[in-house]
Amino acid sequence: MQRVVSFGPVSSAEVLADLEKRYHFRRFDQPLADRESFLAALATADGMIGSTLPLDAALLDYAPALKVIASVSAGVDNYPLGYLRDRGICLTNTPDAVTETTADTGFMLLMMAARRACELGQLVRDGGWTCAIDASRFGLDVHGKTLGIVGLGRIGAAVARRAHFGFGMPVLYSGNSAKPVYEAEFAARRVPLMQLLAEADFVCVCVPLSADTHHLFGREQFAAMRADAVFVNIARGAVVDEAALVQALAEGQIRAAGLDVYEREPLPAGSPLLALPQVVALPHIGSATVETRALMARTAAAELAAVLEGRAPQHPVL
Repeated sequence: MQRVVSFGPVSSAEVLADLEKRYHFRRFDQPLADRESFLAALATADGMIGSTLPLDAALLDYAPALKVIASVSAGVDNYPLGYLRDRGICLTNTPDAVTETTADTGFMLLMMAARRACELGQLVRDGGWTCAIDASRFGLDVHGKTLGIVGLGRIGAAVARRAHFGFGMPVLYSGNSAKPVYEAEFAARRVPLMQLLAEADFVCVCVPLSADTHHLFGREQFAAMRADAVFVNIARGAVVDEAALVQALAEGQIRAAGLDVYEREPLPAGSPLLALPQVVALPHIGSATVETRALMARTAAAELAAVLEGRAPQHPVL
């Protein structure tokens, strides 16, 4: 019987039961809490499934028989791709499973930031709603405004569909390649990044994290945006220079931000982002729904089984 080790929670009792049935399975919801047992399990592991723990070469050296890592995630920036390629270890992910729910999160952030939902909701909870809201607390309309998508992949396209078909928003996008299918579907128009920043009322970042996209947004990019623009990040925290974002918000270079990801996670309680009322800050919940996490677990388990049984996976990264 092949040996499989989890490296973080697998959010499906059904999948966990199947893993127990199929394999000699060692479950580690918090691997570093019992590091010695975790490393001992890796020594004979044929496969791994999970996503919470970043895996580096030093850790994976403890798994000499490893054939596959089935990541319960779309992003793969937690994995040493060159090392895995050199060792011939297959890496799979779950890109399709997260598309729609992450787009829901992105558009929710856009709406919340535009309409000041967190700020005004807290006003009610604090007992501060004693008269009609005046102009100093007005938000912004969303319908009919221009949306700029930075990275028009699966998730970016899903956000754009919500904007175009649901809210009548013109869509601009920037990226490495043209997307003629999306241009035809929802009239997206490709423009250079700096032009997008200058024209868009809402900017939503959906790019994967890589050496090329690290700190893609800094002082220059925020300075190019409109003063009444709303910035949304559902990509990865390190795509944004957080200090530059804080400065742009504090100095009024942009109006508001909706964030689900951060350079450091969990976001420290003393982060200057949390001192800005125009920031909507969520705890990286892009895919955190009952249905989506269960689908991600099922998808990852199917990928794991395919590789261990000598079949081609549906979502190979390597």
